[in-house]
Amino acid sequence: MQKLGKLQRVEPRSVWQREDRDFTPWLRNNIDLLAEAVGLELDLVEAESPVGNYAVDLYAKDLNTGRWVIIENQLEQTDHNHMGQLMAYAAGKEAGVIIWISPQFRDEHRQTLDWLNEITDETVLFFGIELELLQIGDSPPAPNFKLVAQPNEWRKTVSRPTTSPRQQAYQVFFSELLDKVKAEHPNLSKASRGYPQNWFTFPVGRSGFSISTTFAQDNTFRVELYIDIGDKAKNKVAFDALHENREVIEANIDQPVAWERLDDKQASRIYCAINGNIDDDPAQLKDLQDWAVNLVWTFHKVFRPRVQKLKL
Repeated sequence: MQKLGKLQRVEPRSVWQREDRDFTPWLRNNIDLLAEAVGLELDLVEAESPVGNYAVDLYAKDLNTGRWVIIENQLEQTDHNHMGQLMAYAAGKEAGVIIWISPQFRDEHRQTLDWLNEITDETVLFFGIELELLQIGDSPPAPNFKLVAQPNEWRKTVSRPTTSPRQQAYQVFFSELLDKVKAEHPNLSKASRGYPQNWFTFPVGRSGFSISTTFAQDNTFRVELYIDIGDKAKNKVAFDALHENREVIEANIDQPVAWERLDDKQASRIYCAINGNIDDDPAQLKDLQDWAVNLVWTFHKVFRPRVQKLKL
């Protein structure tokens, strides 16, 4: 029988001495690990983001719902001070997702997060995550995010206002699309389901840029690179830089590409479209999904390296 190693826990402070100087920068650079733990697609916006005279450790956005996300970290047992800070930051940032990370949760704090999840609807989610470092023998310690408090999605879905048949159709369509994308490209999204809205988003490796699949108002279905860094001037600089390589980009995508700088708006976009509507029959909707699966991956391959190299 093969010899097995012994799993050991490592004290987090032996790796990260300070939360602000060591752990938060590490988490900022490894936000995908946290995203996978909570099943959301997190797009980091800012570290040490101001809230009045204080600052929340990390400020992000859930790409697939547009909700703002606050992340507060500790390298010691949870305490009442951080509990209060978490609530103040959530209110100040109008957050829809609140994540608290600590190596050890006191029972009363875990129960508080569970209670908050019970009394709020699906628009607000609270997560409590215990940070573990695990090691086998002399191997490098590996981080593990252990969920100790999380929303009851079934309860929140039941208690939310009833969605319309069209919203339900969107949720089914994009959940199926997500499953198909993850079956072929498992690392392309951390999300776990679609939502009752006419769009679904995939990351492309840089904050302010995303690959969106959407039913547009002109009865087309699109896969697009959406550019919104939060600054109109920088958005147009990014669009123009990509447009300079238009011929090469279009040759790699190998189908008609629309370039919309949208000078009268903050964002810009680059997309491909085919005829399609959520009211189409099941066979047509399946064709739309199959078309999008291939094109999302193509957009990812074509735009990811170019987006990452942009100097803004």
